[in-house]
Amino acid sequence: MIERDHSTLSIGAQCRLLSISRSSFYYEHQGETEMNLALMLLIDKQFLETPFYGVRQMTWHLQNEGHGVNQKRIRRLMRLMGLMPIYKKPNTSKPAKGHKTYPYLLSGLRVERPNQVWCADITYLPMRRGFLYLVAIMDWFTRKVLAWRISNTLEVDFCVEALNEAVHRFGPPEIMNTDQGSQFTSFAWTDRLKRVGTRISMDGKGRCLDNIFIERLWRSLKYECVYLHAWETGSQAKAGAAKWIAFYNHQRPHAAHGGQPHAVVYFNQIETDRQVQKVA
Repeated sequence: MIERDHSTLSIGAQCRLLSISRSSFYYEHQGETEMNLALMLLIDKQFLETPFYGVRQMTWHLQNEGHGVNQKRIRRLMRLMGLMPIYKKPNTSKPAKGHKTYPYLLSGLRVERPNQVWCADITYLPMRRGFLYLVAIMDWFTRKVLAWRISNTLEVDFCVEALNEAVHRFGPPEIMNTDQGSQFTSFAWTDRLKRVGTRISMDGKGRCLDNIFIERLWRSLKYECVYLHAWETGSQAKAGAAKWIAFYNHQRPHAAHGGQPHAVVYFNQIETDRQVQKVA
């Protein structure tokens, strides 16, 4: 709101009118230290192996590896990364205060066609001097990534943008499954799903396998792409993620599909279903 080159008002005058201090205007966020960024990368890698590690277990693990850390630092970094450990007790991803949660609808459900069930999740993307967040929307039956977005914050907007793209390109799913994180319990997310007639499903508390397919996606993405590069900028991260996701969708063989890529199975099944409907 402050114009550095305003013709009549100085920066000090503008700050007084807006009731903020001049120091706030001149302050530049320094970001995380190199040490913290290195710790966040170690936490991210370990969390892929042991998603049940909470703050205490992660702290012990890093201390055993020779890192001088305490629980206060690890708690702050894991919260910053958006990591929610899977506990045996009910203490997993929590919705924001006042947000409604929904039951898990996939238990015993036979998923046998594209667009019957979609899932969505957010993951942390380390870079050389910072980090970003990636949200992806996946078709449960074929494992095809339908849409994705990268953001430097965990606000819900980038999740809704990805959802809008997926619905626009492929039509709405019958069911959308997510965890109970604040982005997916927000009004912006749930209202968009309700308006297109999609039923909302959320992982049960303490259930690490409820959204397992997208968790496998994150593991493949990080070990086959993210950890092999040291991205300097957001544009590099976006280009790298786009290249890998295109490879994942259109070229990477998948054992569950008899070695066929996800996108091939998705579109072949869509066409087969259309032909069956015509005959019927």
